[in-house]
Amino acid sequence: MHSALLHDEPLLFEYDTHPQEPIQLPGVGGDTVPDHLTPFLRQNPANLPQLSEPETVRHFVRLSQWNHHIESGFYPLGSCTMKYNPRVNEQLARLPGFADIHPDQPEETVQGMLALLFELQQWLGAISGLPHVTLQPAAGAHGELTGMMMIHAYHAALGDHRRTKVLIPDSAHGTNPASAALCGFTPVEIPSAANGRIDLNTLRANLNDEVAALMLTNPNTTGMFESDIAEITALVHEAGALVYGDGANLNAMVGVARPGDMGIDCLHINVHKTFATPHGGGGPGAGPVAVGAALAPFLPAPHIRKEGARYQLYHSEQSIGPVLGSIGHSGVLLRAAAYIAAFGRDHLHKIAHDAVLGANYIRVRLQETYHLPFPGICKHECLLTDAIQNRHGIKTLDIAKALIDRGFHPMTIYFPLIVHGAMLIEPTETESKTTLDAFCDAMLAIAEQAEQGDGDAMQTAPHHAPTRRLDETLAARKPTLNWPPTS
Repeated sequence: MHSALLHDEPLLFEYDTHPQEPIQLPGVGGDTVPDHLTPFLRQNPANLPQLSEPETVRHFVRLSQWNHHIESGFYPLGSCTMKYNPRVNEQLARLPGFADIHPDQPEETVQGMLALLFELQQWLGAISGLPHVTLQPAAGAHGELTGMMMIHAYHAALGDHRRTKVLIPDSAHGTNPASAALCGFTPVEIPSAANGRIDLNTLRANLNDEVAALMLTNPNTTGMFESDIAEITALVHEAGALVYGDGANLNAMVGVARPGDMGIDCLHINVHKTFATPHGGGGPGAGPVAVGAALAPFLPAPHIRKEGARYQLYHSEQSIGPVLGSIGHSGVLLRAAAYIAAFGRDHLHKIAHDAVLGANYIRVRLQETYHLPFPGICKHECLLTDAIQNRHGIKTLDIAKALIDRGFHPMTIYFPLIVHGAMLIEPTETESKTTLDAFCDAMLAIAEQAEQGDGDAMQTAPHHAPTRRLDETLAARKPTLNWPPTS
């Protein structure tokens, strides 16, 4: 036995000073480098951590476990619709017949895919009430841009070059003004009324022959339905303008009401939200655009149509041209088609029913404890503020960070911008009452903590997360993206 073990001394391993010669395999190892690889040799050692494979794997698995995701917990982001995506949809999108084809294959070799995507076009047209659909746009904002390009082309085709303004409510998504500006329009902000909806008198005062369109989100970002929608669209049409519908909140009325029936001329549909394809982290997404007859000639090319028993891609003479390098993000579109097919025509309305029910359940449970800026029934999302907690020095950010300590991802905060201290909560239709109750219980406990004057603890939360409270402004403007970090 080694003497170190007898005397409880540290064991120093001794190595053979005459190791056996390593086995030489043909073409493996050695110091000789082929001439054609010499220019690629590293001159200095790579400054990388010396870790084993198990240590490396554990590091990245640990990081993945620190991330919050829909499979690990409730994701109540208002205006983002982070719902659960059934795994059968993932399996469908990965079938070799779909996953292994190439966008540039001849049409006759991808008839099955074209048939399915054509059917999805038909479904989205029926759901929106706008029968002409392009699947090309890669996201909601891309859909906005595509829609505004078509509206620009429409007015240009009429020779109406005076129309350079686009009216946008102050409750709109932030990409709306950008999409209008990129198409050469001047965005004009329309202030909301005290009830969080469009003020008709203000709208009338801004409508004239210089207005090309109104960009409207309905339900809007306060979670309220524009109850005057029929009069709003009629006023815009009387002025010779069109109505663009931001379909980000379609989850509130899918299968129940159709934007086309309300007078909307053009609508983008975030299928990666309404029809359950997970989104975020840079994509991929899909934002198909549905239009009425007036804008149909301007749809992006190519477009899928059916001629007899054959599906083909065609180009309209007045088309705005392609907006993507293919006919769409097929994997996302396939998942959306599977989600729609699972509900079917007779049950699609249950998406909206359950989403609206969940949002109003949260509203009723929390409205006596948190400030409700717009009383009454909301749609798919519930809007609260920090006005009550602010009396004790507790702000929306503190409430959001305290939620992390209780195992919940925070809701959307400080949006919409027209509401001070906003907290926008969207439960979607995929969450159970048990989950909603647990979330509401956490929100009530946080409010009680604020009431009891435990401000210091809340203002330094989270205390149980992998990282403590960060300077979010600095993190956004000067993120550390490299290893090792530099000063």
